[in-house]
Amino acid sequence: MLDRADSAERPTVRAGHPRAGAEHQLRILIDSLVDFAIYMLDAEGRVTTWNAGGIRLKGYRPDEIIGEHFSRFYTEEDRARGEPARALETAGRDGKYEREGWRVRKDGSRFWASVMIESIRSEAGALVGFAKVTRDVSERRETLDKLRASEERFRLLVQGVTDYAIYMLSPDGIVTNWNAGGERIKGWTESEIVGRHFSTFYTAEDRAAGEPARALATAMAEGRYAREGWRVRKDGTRFWASVVIDPIPDADGGLIGFAKVTRDVTERKQAEEALERTRAALAQSQQMEAIGQLTGGIAHDFNNLLTVIDGNLELLTDPGLDEAKRRYFTDNARRGAERARLLTQQLLAFARLQPLETKIDDVNRLITRFEPIMRRALPEFIELRLDPAARPAAAAVDISQFEAALLNLTVNARDAMPNGGRLVVRTERRRVAIGNDEPECVVVSVIDDGEGIDPRNLDKIFDPFFTTKPVGKGSGLGLSQLHGFVAQLGGRVVVDSTVGMGTTISMCLPAAALDATRQAEAAPILPTILAVDDDAAVLEIAVAMLSTLKYRVLTAVDGAQALRLLSRESNIDLLFTDVAMPNGMTGIDLAREARTLLPDLKVLLTSGYPQKEKTAQFPMLKKPYSRVQLAERLQNLLNRG
Repeated sequence: MLDRADSAERPTVRAGHPRAGAEHQLRILIDSLVDFAIYMLDAEGRVTTWNAGGIRLKGYRPDEIIGEHFSRFYTEEDRARGEPARALETAGRDGKYEREGWRVRKDGSRFWASVMIESIRSEAGALVGFAKVTRDVSERRETLDKLRASEERFRLLVQGVTDYAIYMLSPDGIVTNWNAGGERIKGWTESEIVGRHFSTFYTAEDRAAGEPARALATAMAEGRYAREGWRVRKDGTRFWASVVIDPIPDADGGLIGFAKVTRDVTERKQAEEALERTRAALAQSQQMEAIGQLTGGIAHDFNNLLTVIDGNLELLTDPGLDEAKRRYFTDNARRGAERARLLTQQLLAFARLQPLETKIDDVNRLITRFEPIMRRALPEFIELRLDPAARPAAAAVDISQFEAALLNLTVNARDAMPNGGRLVVRTERRRVAIGNDEPECVVVSVIDDGEGIDPRNLDKIFDPFFTTKPVGKGSGLGLSQLHGFVAQLGGRVVVDSTVGMGTTISMCLPAAALDATRQAEAAPILPTILAVDDDAAVLEIAVAMLSTLKYRVLTAVDGAQALRLLSRESNIDLLFTDVAMPNGMTGIDLAREARTLLPDLKVLLTSGYPQKEKTAQFPMLKKPYSRVQLAERLQNLLNRG
């Protein structure tokens, strides 16, 4: 029990009595509680004791407040309402009075107080006074006020949202509150829907399939349920809804219920469906246009070929033809038939029906072997450079179709660089997105720095018979054949072009593994030999021999082109050149110039003519030569160091 007021009925406690010691300790304890104002009132409400907490909370010293009525701590409004008297009356009648309210300090400032008043009675039961405890709980009230204000703002926000139905569900799925958005979207007022199960909003089919229960189970298991589907309004009409359900846990992790947000996205769905219908119609239109182009192109090309064949066959019926004319017309008819066969093959490749004879091979090796053909298709003012991958780049290819594709891309690049430029054929291994997969691919890129492709034509370049070349300069089937061939191998063609900067067309072929024998064949071809001859047939034979001997081969058709290669390619180990060369530079002149560029360059000359000019400075291999003879001379030169 707290300190009691002195009274005649209170027994006297002498100093040294055990009870006197306990009361002294209690007084010390009360005075030390600075967060609580703990004091006594007499039966009329006058202050009879005061502690340090009273000084701190209310600002009065004991000599200023003892003997004063406790009503001075109340606000004027509370005194006018008789609140102090009511507090004492309640405590006297019920034994205790507890409230929170505004109280006033000595300086007139207010604080929010938690107040408890207990009545104190004598042993005979007579009321002798009151014990009063006051605590400043302003911070707690401020926090609660802010929380209530926040909750009110949130409530107003939720109620003010009309584009979303935002409401709560009990753990069993019963609607527990409702906002204006729910009424606008679904048609039910709050009084009509609160207390009903949220499955009311689902279609009969979804309810039969157990979708409402599945939605709550998914929200519990995964922490969120988000779906789109048909929902039903009060009037029975349907709308396409975007729905999110989140579980709401309590402090201990138990389930309080669910928060549910629904939005009507019917207009968006209708727009998407309309867009899809438009796309389908456009695709159909484009398909019909492509079929028209294909039909017209086939008719045009075949009519030309039939004209050649039919015209020559008709001329063969002339009885006055001599044998030479007869052979000439027969050969013309055969050439027309051969062109018709090639056109058929292109069409089959475009349709991905061309029978392919695929085998796994190193693409680097195929390109190196095919380099002379590509060089022959290019004029002198276009440089060709091979940039192969450092390690074997194996893929399953039909070699003849692959070479035809390379040649087609080379010719297209040539036509895009009428004023000259550089053509690079690069191989690399990297992952490429093909359909829903991303396999490792061998990527063969043909890169030119020519005119580039107009962006308006990029989507059409694989269409059959589409071409930007002048009439008679291309059938328009080359790239469509390339596209069909690569697609038939399970790959894809990627085009990157900028007008005025050039074009890169890449064949992305799924990578394959070489067996041990093929890996050995596909090992990096070293050393590098530059073969030079103005006779294309002789140069092609030389390249074939050198390739089978596992050398990396570069080619040139005269001294000027060879010198350009030598100035650019510092890793050339040996120059193999014919002596008799056009354009005022012999093979000997070339060899001397080459040595000034690359002092350590090995040189091997070849010629089919007796040499009047002294050639002792450089070794000579006479034509005709065998592959064995060529291999021995090269090996001796390269091993000489």
